[in-house]
Amino acid sequence: MTEYQGDPWRVRLERLRRVVPLPLLAVSTVASFVVPRHGLVPVEAILVIAAAIWSVAVTGRLPADTPQPWRLTAFAVHTALAAVLVGINLTFGIFAYSGFLFAYPLGKRWRTAGFGVTALIVSASLSGGYPAGLTGQSLTYLVVAAVMLTLVFNSASITNHALEQNEERKRILGENARLHEQLLAQARDAGITEERRRLAGEIHDTLAQGFTGIIAQLAAAEHVRDEPEQLSRHLELARSLARANLTEARRSVRALRPEQLESASLPEAIGTLVREWSEQSGVAAAMSTTGTPERTAAEVEDVLFRVAQEALANAGKHAHAAKVTVTVTYLGDALLLDVHDDGCGFDPEVATDGYGLAGMRGRLARVGGTLTIESAPAYGTTLNAVVPLR
Repeated sequence: MTEYQGDPWRVRLERLRRVVPLPLLAVSTVASFVVPRHGLVPVEAILVIAAAIWSVAVTGRLPADTPQPWRLTAFAVHTALAAVLVGINLTFGIFAYSGFLFAYPLGKRWRTAGFGVTALIVSASLSGGYPAGLTGQSLTYLVVAAVMLTLVFNSASITNHALEQNEERKRILGENARLHEQLLAQARDAGITEERRRLAGEIHDTLAQGFTGIIAQLAAAEHVRDEPEQLSRHLELARSLARANLTEARRSVRALRPEQLESASLPEAIGTLVREWSEQSGVAAAMSTTGTPERTAAEVEDVLFRVAQEALANAGKHAHAAKVTVTVTYLGDALLLDVHDDGCGFDPEVATDGYGLAGMRGRLARVGGTLTIESAPAYGTTLNAVVPLR
């Protein structure tokens, strides 16, 4: 990849390099007819034709990712043609100016050298020709060349400095992007580790102790088989502990990070969820993503995934839909989840908690999100969840 790629103004220079030489050559050729001192001689005509062919067939088709040796060759041939043409007719100094365009993509060292060589050729056209002995014209050439070289080398220095700054900015931005991704990955891993630690603590403090109590009650019941009243009491205590444990297990599962998000992005995880739900329910379903996906807080992704799960479950149980569409939208400052079905619909104002709306609203509220339901009997349902990201 050359310095030109990925930078708009350099791309424009590359286009100029392809287009400009031939028009400048044409202008120089026409101008050579009106300069009294010069006429179009056979050698000049041959060189003009060669330069035209070179400009059209080679330099005009030189791709932006051309390797450096070929760029140097193109510059050398172009410069040689321009130098000889200027030696024959000074008007071809107009064509020689295009050499600066060929020197730009040569890299820092060769760019400066290319500017210098082109400046010397242009100086000859401005001062009446190349120096020949100790003459007034030679002195004029030296003065013009000195001025041109000063201007050109200053320009090259500014250009090189600007390009170096651009490359440094690109490098810093790339490092920042990589660091950002690394921090997100570390935060994600830390969140997973913390979630596992929290869950392990909850299992130890609640579920494990509950199971221990159940085992103890069942063991006690074994010893009082012949005492119906005591047996019934121990079995009732075991049932009560089992119910409490089941409630606690459900609570822990609701708080647990979805397995699908452990190794996939939110759009990928929801896409898999929609596909599996469609296969299991027999209802046609489609999922799409709009905007540019980006990593968001694990809690936000968890909540939206659970909302999508609940919305699909509702569509399967209540909607009697023929098709369901799910859309995840990244707006930069907000993340949206839309679930639409073409089912029977319902009145959100009188909906019971059997639809799980209270649970979805509660989940979204924990991350600052909101839930909007658009539905009416016989008109399908659209669920819209919005979570701010900034």
